[in-house]
This record gives sequence, C-alpha cells and structure tokens, in this order.
Amino acid sequence: MEQQPETQVETGATPFNNEAPGPMTSPQTEQPWQEAVKPITDFLSELPEELGKFFADYKQPLITVGLIVAALITVKLTFALIGAINDIPLLAPTFELIGISYTAWFVYRYLLKASNRDELLAEFNSLKSQVLGKK
Repeated sequence: MEQQPETQVETGATPFNNEAPGPMTSPQTEQPWQEAVKPITDFLSELPEELGKFFADYKQPLITVGLIVAALITVKLTFALIGAINDIPLLAPTFELIGISYTAWFVYRYLLKASNRDELLAEFNSLKSQVLGKK
C-alpha cells in the first residue's frame, strides 16, 4: 500500500497557538518599564506645583539665606581683589599714603573745631533724612 502524503490546510493559526493573529499585548496591560517609570513621571508632573508652594511658604527665609550667601560671596571677592591689588608693586603703599592723607585732612577739616563738628553733624543729618526719609 502506498501512503499518501498528508496535506495541511492553511488556517492562519500556528500549531502552537490556536488564537487569531492580533496585537502582541493587550492595551490594558502595561509593560514593566512603564510601571517603573510612572512614579517618576508623576513626580515630575507635580514638581512645578510643589516648588511654587515651597517658595510661597518659605519666601522670606529663602530671601534671607540668599542675601547672606550673596554677602559672603561679595566679601570673598573683595578680599581676593584686595589681595590682587596688594601684589602689584608700589600700589599698596600708594593707597596707604592716600588713605593717611585723607584721614588727616578729614580730622583737620571737621573734627578739630566745634563749629566744624556742628557742620559735619548737620551734613550727616541731612544725608540721613534723604536716605531714610523725613519724619
């Protein structure tokens, strides 16, 4: 007897999978990497609101800390500039001589006589009222 070859009918299904062809994953299930990324994206989407609330709640202390940091940076830069100027030959002694000369002139002009001290006090009060406002 002769054996006849078996013929297989094409049905679109594979021998291992009897389901109809379709998408690899269903839209309801999330992939593992999406589940891991979701908390990060949620945090980043809420970050502007949280930062806004933080800055609104702590506005005055943040301004104070910022001013203190700016003052420290300014002092450090000033000392660095003075150190750099001090390294230039003959410049530091010249500035000392100018400072001593101005101090001597100021003492002679405003501090030796009582009338000159009153004039200095009047100028100081005038400047103070301009800066702070009149009361």
